[in-house]
Amino acid sequence: MPHGHRRWRIALLLGLGVLVNYFDRVNLSVAHAALITTFGISNVVFGYLSGAYNWTYAACQLPVGVLLDRFGVKRVGRISIFLWGLASFAAAISTSLTGFFGARLLLGIGEAPTFPANAKAVGLWFPPSRRSFSTAISDAAAKFAPAVGMPLIGMLMIRIGWRLSFAATGVVSLLYLVVFYLVYRDPDDDPAVTPEELAYIRSEAPAQVPSSAPAPSRLSYLLRQPKVIGYAIGFGSYNYVFYLLLTWLPSYLADALHIDLLHSFLYSSFPWLFATVTDLLIGGLLVDALIHRGWNQSHVRLTTLVLGTTFGLGIFGAAHAHTPAQAIFWISLSIGGLAAAAPVGWSITSILAPPGSTGTLGGILNFSNQLSGVTAPLITGYIVAITHAYTGVFYVAAGYLLVGIASYLFLLRSIETIPSDPGVTSSELPA
Repeated sequence: MPHGHRRWRIALLLGLGVLVNYFDRVNLSVAHAALITTFGISNVVFGYLSGAYNWTYAACQLPVGVLLDRFGVKRVGRISIFLWGLASFAAAISTSLTGFFGARLLLGIGEAPTFPANAKAVGLWFPPSRRSFSTAISDAAAKFAPAVGMPLIGMLMIRIGWRLSFAATGVVSLLYLVVFYLVYRDPDDDPAVTPEELAYIRSEAPAQVPSSAPAPSRLSYLLRQPKVIGYAIGFGSYNYVFYLLLTWLPSYLADALHIDLLHSFLYSSFPWLFATVTDLLIGGLLVDALIHRGWNQSHVRLTTLVLGTTFGLGIFGAAHAHTPAQAIFWISLSIGGLAAAAPVGWSITSILAPPGSTGTLGGILNFSNQLSGVTAPLITGYIVAITHAYTGVFYVAAGYLLVGIASYLFLLRSIETIPSDPGVTSSELPA
C-alpha cells in the first residue's frame, strides 16, 4: 500500500457533503403534513413542490459539467455549498408558497454540482480499479442521510416546528462550507499528498501522457453515443425509485398503512439503513475486491448494475403490502438492490468519459437522474390524488426499472472508454 491516506480523507469529505445536502432534501418529505397545513396545499401541489428542487437541479447539470471541466472541483464546490446553505435559510423564512418554491429552486442550483463534482474528484484521486468503494462512501451517505435524517429531523420538527428545522440544516451546510474550504484540493495542488501516494493514484494511467490537457468532447457528440444513452436511461430508472421513496415514503406509511407521524419517520429509516449497508459492502467493497483479484472490470460492473436494478423490482411487492412489515421488506429489497448498483453507476463516469470530459458526462448522467427526480414526486402526487392509493405508484416505478435494465443490456453493453470526439482539437472547447 502507498504511503499517505490523503485520498481517503478526500473521499470522506465528499461523503460528508452528500450527507449534509441530503438533510436539506429530506426536510421537505418530513415536513409534508406541516406544509400542507401552513400553505393549504393538496397532494398534487406537494408533488410539484417536491419536484421544484429537481427542476433547476436538472437544468443546471449540463452547464455544470462543462464548468467543472473548465474551473475544477474546488472553485465550483465552494460556490455550490454556499448557495445550498442559503436556500435552507430562505425556505425557513418563506411566508408564501411562491417564496418557498423559490427557495427550493435555489437549492437545486446550489446542489447541482455535487455528484458530477464527486465523480470528477474520485477520478482525480483514485486509480480506476479502486473507485467503487470511494464512490460508495458518497453514495451511501445519500442513503444514510434519510436513514438518520427522517427520524432526527422529524423529531426536531415536532419539537421546534418546520421553519427552525430548515434553519438548522442551513447552519450545518455553512459549517460544511468551512470544512470544504480548508480541506479540498486536487492531488497536484495538495501539499499533504506524498510522492508515493501520488504515484499510486496515477499507477493505472496510460503510459504516454500528452503534454497538454486533452480537449473535452463536445456535448452533442456525447449525447449521440449509445453507451451514454443506455447509461443515462438505466441510472435514471434507479433515481426514479430513489426520489419516489425520498419524497413520499413517510406519507405512504402514514396514509396507506395508517401509521402515526412519528412512527412513520422511524419506520422510514429501516430501508435506508439497509441500503447504506448494501451500498458500501456490495457496490463498494465487493466490486473493488473482485476487480482487484483480476476479474474482468467491465463484466463485474455491468453485472452489478443489472442485478442491482433487477432487485429494485421488489418495489412491485410494495404495491400489494397490507402491513408495515410487508411494506418495509419489499421497499428494503428494492432500495437495497438499487443502492448496491449505485456506486458502480457513479464510478464508471470517469471510465466511460473520453479524456477531459468526465464533468460533462457526469452532467449528462445527472440531468437524466433529475428528470426522474422531477417526475417521480409529481406522478406520485397525481396518482394518489386520482386513485387515493399507492398501487399505481409502484407499478409505474417497476415499469421504468424494466426499461432501465434493457438499456444497460442493449445500449451500454460494456464498461469501456468512449472514443474521443474526432471533431475537437486541443484548442477547441465543447459545443
